[in-house]
Amino acid sequence: MDIRQITPRYYVAPQISPDQMGAFKEAGITRILCNRPDEEVPPAFAAAAMQAAAEAAGLEFAVQPLTHQTMNEKVVAHNRAIGVDQDGVTLAYCASGTRSCIAWALGQAGLQSADDILAAARAGGYDVDNLRPYLEQHAP
Repeated sequence: MDIRQITPRYYVAPQISPDQMGAFKEAGITRILCNRPDEEVPPAFAAAAMQAAAEAAGLEFAVQPLTHQTMNEKVVAHNRAIGVDQDGVTLAYCASGTRSCIAWALGQAGLQSADDILAAARAGGYDVDNLRPYLEQHAP
């Protein structure tokens, strides 16, 4: 199980599988956020299959497919609203976890300093320093 803590209530991961849902529940995760488009995965890992497994394990499930081309302010705000802004602990996943981490970082612009956002991402194993100009431009 490769889950990486970004904040105490937000984790990201590379592609997860339906059979891991019980372990995520036991680890304290309350919500799975699918950021991976169905076009990237076989049917066994499509959002509907993942949602069925998550709900069977007693987890909430949300979907916001992300690609670098579709990651605009509206999509990032929606991703934050269905993940970070909810009560509980969210595990967001995509292919490597990078898109989920980038979406989190962009969603924190204006709420935290660029240094704090980049340090949290780095602590989770993600180097998103290329976002610094945007984060600084939108700093609180």
